[in-house]
Amino acid sequence: MRRVYLVAATLLMAATVCTPVSTANAAAAAAITETVYVESAMDSDSDGKLDRIAADVMRPDTTGRVPIVMEASPYYGLSAAKATSAGVPRGFGRWYDEYFVPRGYAVVEVEMQGTSRSTGCPTTGGPEDTASVRAVVDWLNGRAKAYYADGREASATWSTGNVGMLGVSYNGTLPNAAAAANIPGVKTIVPIAAISSWYEYARDQGIGYSGWESDYPTFLANYVVSAAQKPKCKAVFDKLTADDGDGSWDYTSFWKARDYRVGAKDVTASVFVVHGQSDWNVKLSQFGRWWKELEARNVPRKIWLHRGGHLDPISFRQAEWQRVMGLWMDHWLKGADNGIMDEPMADVQKPDGSWEQDSSWPRPGTAATTLYLGPAASGVSGSLTTTPVTSGTQRLADNTNLTEAAMMANPDTADSRRLVYATAPLAKDTRLSGEVSVTARITSNRASTALTAVLVDYGPSTQATLTDRSPLQLSTETCAKNDLRDRTGCARPPDVSVQAVTATMLTKGAIDAKNRSSLETGTSLPTGQAVDVTWKLHPRDALIPAGHRIGIVLVTNHSSYIARDTGSSGIALDVSLGLSKVVLPIVGGAVATA
Repeated sequence: MRRVYLVAATLLMAATVCTPVSTANAAAAAAITETVYVESAMDSDSDGKLDRIAADVMRPDTTGRVPIVMEASPYYGLSAAKATSAGVPRGFGRWYDEYFVPRGYAVVEVEMQGTSRSTGCPTTGGPEDTASVRAVVDWLNGRAKAYYADGREASATWSTGNVGMLGVSYNGTLPNAAAAANIPGVKTIVPIAAISSWYEYARDQGIGYSGWESDYPTFLANYVVSAAQKPKCKAVFDKLTADDGDGSWDYTSFWKARDYRVGAKDVTASVFVVHGQSDWNVKLSQFGRWWKELEARNVPRKIWLHRGGHLDPISFRQAEWQRVMGLWMDHWLKGADNGIMDEPMADVQKPDGSWEQDSSWPRPGTAATTLYLGPAASGVSGSLTTTPVTSGTQRLADNTNLTEAAMMANPDTADSRRLVYATAPLAKDTRLSGEVSVTARITSNRASTALTAVLVDYGPSTQATLTDRSPLQLSTETCAKNDLRDRTGCARPPDVSVQAVTATMLTKGAIDAKNRSSLETGTSLPTGQAVDVTWKLHPRDALIPAGHRIGIVLVTNHSSYIARDTGSSGIALDVSLGLSKVVLPIVGGAVATA
């Protein structure tokens, strides 16, 4: 624990203290800490007063102006220690202060509206989230007022106004919101395991995710709201419930207001994306479809894709992460010509834990490669080929709660609860890099049909499973210098278990076939008539070894992945072979089989 020295009684009233820090240079021997309450432009709890957003500041004790590394969060104050603490500032639990302040940065921790000491109401990704961040960035740029606890005005004359935002989970989502809103002063963002579309956090294409399907925005808002604000926010939370559209799971104006990709056209900040390829909390579409929008607009960017799930890179690649973040912030906030943008754009972790780099992601030379669903062939109950057959159908029934492992097992055995299509053994290693899509021509006996596709690597392998962290853990774990040194707290490496497998799930995706034409409006299937249904799977980067097969598994209700479509009870549908296909992003643009 760092020792904190109070410098004067008047400064104590203003929540300002002087804190010794480890020095990276002689000029950074001490830091000033203070808590301010920034006046926002909104009254989200309708109490007749503009919301005030609490922010803890730690900055070098220097007369010069400094840039800012900012983490905004709804989770400050939720840990047991902070929730009962009367001391201010409460924050600085991460490694950012001890790393960046001695290097000439201020570190600012922003408490989202309606959480911890901020007034207002949380709205789970709504415009109010962005407004709370905007208020503090505006203050740092001289465009908004802030006050100390004793009512005196607080001025950020020490700030250059250049802000870099970073964080994990919700704390990484707020940077995406700020960049999409193009808040002046936000020069760079580092979204880690972050949401870019709240619709796709709660739903796949027209159907709710299992566990997220019912009133999720209200649940999360109730979880993060402070005890002081909760009574004031009942009407706000009731409106979240009324507007979230759980009856249809369609993409409505409620969700569009929480879709930061809509604002990708306005992004001027650079973006450093970090995401786990096994993150089925904040799923892979969150980084992949955001990244695609940024790429289309040539936004300066880098990406790390790791093998784990919902994790902070400080826990598995600490030294390199701190090196890169130091260079990244120096370049974008101080204008340092340090070569960081000359380093490869993409770092991708292999299943064995090692890393490789490439000049772009998806990988250079990636091209769409189409494989067609076909009849049974040698060793498989359905085939995937480069040439379509001209006729034939296969019948798909309800999966009656078949597990994902059972769906993928025994691809040589026909089972109407799931359909498996696989290539012949691959002639050479084949790299998948990007987003997969599936088109199925179906004839259904139900007007409502849920469809899920699972992409599988069939072949003997070992699969590493890493333990996840919850969003609250990622925000509240201790993260002091001794944690980084001893690999404890935030720096504790995830546990890794390895098992032998014969089928590896690479990615998956689902759709309510009523939304085949539009996510905004569902249209019932014409029973007994053939229709084409196209949907996306989550993006993935993976090497499929020579001798393995690429497989696609089709099911209706994947109960551990999506909510059950009650309207499809008793479903039976025919899948047309030759006209149904999967489009894979393959480096080199071809799948060669033996």
